[in-house]
Amino acid sequence: MRITQGTFSYLPDLTDEEIEAQIRYIIQNGWAVSIEYTDDPSPYNVYWNMWGLPMFDLEDPAPAMYEFRKCREAFPNHYIKVNGYDPSPMWQAQRVSFIAHRPKAEEPGFRLHRTLWSDGRRLKYTLEPYATQRPEGERYREE
Repeated sequence: MRITQGTFSYLPDLTDEEIEAQIRYIIQNGWAVSIEYTDDPSPYNVYWNMWGLPMFDLEDPAPAMYEFRKCREAFPNHYIKVNGYDPSPMWQAQRVSFIAHRPKAEEPGFRLHRTLWSDGRRLKYTLEPYATQRPEGERYREE
């Protein structure tokens, strides 16, 4: 199972040079760069932990790459994504987001959980990540 969220998620993992090229693209478009991490990459988990503050008005990808490397060093067994936020008045939204780092351990995937509602006529389906069966911080350790 491979988590596929955001841009480039079906491609092989990006190298540091490719990540830097994407950050350069974000900067050239005038967007802010932010870095986030989590060990629960469920599609329903939209609130990842932010690494530092968003970086506005960058002219060079070096500061963002420095922060990405520091985040990867601090959280080697977490998912790390890079976001490009467009602050222009017509958008004010995230324009690009991609997973830049994955845990080295196998990605365990998700279980489909079905719940029958009280009226007996409706079913509710949710995804439950197998990773959350372990405590936070121990979800992707090497066995």
